Amino acid sequence: MKPTVKTIASQPSWVIRSKQVELAVTQLGGHMAPVTFYRNAGPVQPYYISPWQYEKREIADPVLRPARGDFFCMPFGANGQTYRGETHLCHGEPASAKWNCLCAARCGGVTSVTLRMKTKVRPGEVTKTLSLVDGHNVVYCRQVLEGFSGKMPLGHHAILSVREKEGSLRVASSKFRFGMTAPSLFANPADREYQSFAVNKTFRDLSRVPLLWKDPPYGDCTAFPARTGFVDLLSVFKTPGDTPAWMTATDSEQGYLWFSLKDPAVLPATVMWISNHGRHGAPWDGRNRCLGIEDVCAHFADGLAASARPNVLTAAGVPTVINLSAKRPTAVNFIQGLTKVPRGFTTVEAVEFAPGTVTFVSPTGKRVTAEVNHEFLQTGRL
Repeated sequence: MKPTVKTIASQPSWVIRSKQVELAVTQLGGHMAPVTFYRNAGPVQPYYISPWQYEKREIADPVLRPARGDFFCMPFGANGQTYRGETHLCHGEPASAKWNCLCAARCGGVTSVTLRMKTKVRPGEVTKTLSLVDGHNVVYCRQVLEGFSGKMPLGHHAILSVREKEGSLRVASSKFRFGMTAPSLFANPADREYQSFAVNKTFRDLSRVPLLWKDPPYGDCTAFPARTGFVDLLSVFKTPGDTPAWMTATDSEQGYLWFSLKDPAVLPATVMWISNHGRHGAPWDGRNRCLGIEDVCAHFADGLAASARPNVLTAAGVPTVINLSAKRPTAVNFIQGLTKVPRGFTTVEAVEFAPGTVTFVSPTGKRVTAEVNHEFLQTGRL
């Protein structure tokens, strides 16, 4: 079976479908978008596609050429500093180089596409499989890394669209040990970029993140958009437990919530990249409004060298690299999905897991249950 090939927002892409979901993944960089959930019942496309896709202009940074949706980064972050002879592109070859399509398949109610890439900067092979299950508004993502040796920060880089109305998207997180703003200046005014968060500050509550100024001293990172004119970055750090770690983003007026599920033993950090018209260099030009919810094992977005060396996070017991071995494959399993919510369901207070289902609970007691094979995070099987 061959996937459909279409050019979408300037990028040749492979497309697969179930009755519930249509998914496109770019040949360049393996960026997943658009993804249409509930495709025959009030379709929703939650992922962001960068505006320069529709423009004829040169883009210097390879990862920005297809920039959209979700993509796998290895290494995660900007990698200007050489480490042990390696100098990687920002977010690595899997996010910016050409993939090969091995096959598309349909078996037992599961439709999937499998891509493969042989990397050059650190030689090895990455196999990416994206799967749709009949009856589920979910994308099951699996990366298998083979032939690699050494320390590597990596993870997923999901980017969501954010409407113009202040506070229209409400973000919630499973319990985390602590959060922290970027340990160095993230957005430099000398580069026509501006941040609102204080530097190198910890926090325990996403609704009270320290700001650069004193009035007010804290910013709310549970409601977006907010703080127009700034671009910011923070991370929250989760520990393994009996159930998956989760992030949600609810748009109650549009009637849906997006969610991600992960094993925090593999991906302990969630980096939030808050782009709210705060970058004015090309190709950003002050127009990007989107939210990155990026589940990773890394030292913020600082790349291989900063993640592989002792740092403030490793001192606190948070791993910032995965130790890859050429003797055994490493699998990274990840789940992203969407469910419709009723009027009055504004955000998520709790998530309950049962075999094959996930139930999202709002502060008002409203409940929504979605079919999700969250066991995939441990088994890699559907």
